[in-house]
Parts: sequence; C-alpha cells; structure tokens
Amino acid sequence: MEEITTDEAPASIGPYSQAVRDGDTVYTSGQGPIDPETGEVLDGDIAEQTALTLENIAAVLEAAGTSLDNVLTATVYVGDMDDYGAVNDVYAEYMSEPFPARSAVEVGEFPVDVGVEIEVVATIE
Repeated sequence: MEEITTDEAPASIGPYSQAVRDGDTVYTSGQGPIDPETGEVLDGDIAEQTALTLENIAAVLEAAGTSLDNVLTATVYVGDMDDYGAVNDVYAEYMSEPFPARSAVEVGEFPVDVGVEIEVVATIE
C-alpha cells in the first residue's frame, strides 16, 4: 500500500491519508470544500462547495496518476438532503459516462462546518 499526498488538496486533519494506492486502485479519503492553500472552508453555496470538493478529489487522483474519468465508485455525504439536487447537478458536470456507481447519504454533522464531503475509489490505467 502506498500513501498518496499532494499540496493541491487540503491536508489531512487527522490520522489518515488523503488517499492510498493498492495495486492499480486508489482509495481517497473524504474531501470537502476546503481551500488547499489556506485550509479554510469555502464560504459559498452548496454548488460552489461541491465544485471545490470535486476539484480537491481531482487533485488527489492526479497525484496518484489517475483522474475523475477513472472513478469506479463514489460516496457522497450531504449535510442536508434538501441540497442533494444541487450537489447532483454539479457532480454530473465533473463525472463522465459511464457514471461511477454511487451512494449518497445525509449526515447530521461533519468534523468541520461544510455541506458536502465526497470519497471515491478509482482505477489507474
């Protein structure tokens, strides 16, 4: 197993890696709408938060030698299921067909004050 890290995505805030690679598969930790340069949560609406979250995931995947085009499965965590439609719209802009398998769940609270967190599993070609 190999740890994947990049300064282009937020640093981990606990005892976990941004991602790990095992063979030709990359497993990311949940990413949220945190500016990787400042470490601050984006002060924006849920669509803006989702876009930054996916940009952070893309940066981690790039560091691992892959991209959003190779995502096999995703788990989307939303703070409020009323935001699901907006999250889904932005998600569809970043992911390509065939779309990854996916789960989406509402959570009561995140470790930081965000509205969305996403984790993915991707392959490396």
